[in-house]
Amino acid sequence: MNDLKQQAALAAVKLIREKSTVGFGAGSTIAYLVQAIKEQPALAGSITAVTSSFNTKLLLLQSGFVVKEMEDLEEIDLYFDGCDQFDSRLNALKSGGGIHTREKILASMAREFILIGDESKYAEQLDGKYPLVVEVIPDALAFVMHRLQQTLHPSECRIRLSDRKDGAVITENGNYLLDCRWSVFPDPAMVNDKVIRIPGVLEHSLFFNIARLGIVAGAGGIKIVR
Repeated sequence: MNDLKQQAALAAVKLIREKSTVGFGAGSTIAYLVQAIKEQPALAGSITAVTSSFNTKLLLLQSGFVVKEMEDLEEIDLYFDGCDQFDSRLNALKSGGGIHTREKILASMAREFILIGDESKYAEQLDGKYPLVVEVIPDALAFVMHRLQQTLHPSECRIRLSDRKDGAVITENGNYLLDCRWSVFPDPAMVNDKVIRIPGVLEHSLFFNIARLGIVAGAGGIKIVR
């Protein structure tokens, strides 16, 4: 599986031009991408990097990249990220890391948002394997949970708890995360529209109609999804 992630990263490098401002998400595939760029010193020395991830930022700095902060930029050229799952229309769920708000900001800042991963991440339709994660301001927690149950009828909607300390996971923005699950994932357009309209919701982990390209590495080689 790591070989496939590495193949996807090597395919992604070909899309980067010198002197670009490039955004990086989180995860092992992105780490392979950083390494692949580092192995091309002329390219690595010319680009400006920005990232949504604390761990990726450390990797970029340790690898000698010039790194800017998100708040200093209005637009970037490319944003690369992995995901838990994405479909044939490039709708993606980024549920695991809990940093989807920062990731979605960078994805929206990019002239082109590109998903990269191995074939296990791709499905013709989102299938309910992964939850929709909703970032909620603390004062609205009970209300948002109730409204989600009313409007979208998830089979499960739970506050995300930490496995490193007692209590809930708190985001960088000081908010809670709700994990919402369905046996069959609902229509992405409907989910995107209804969840973001609930007062107290900051963002959710469905990336709807944002990505423009997907790079999938599988046993048969590289597949490009547009």
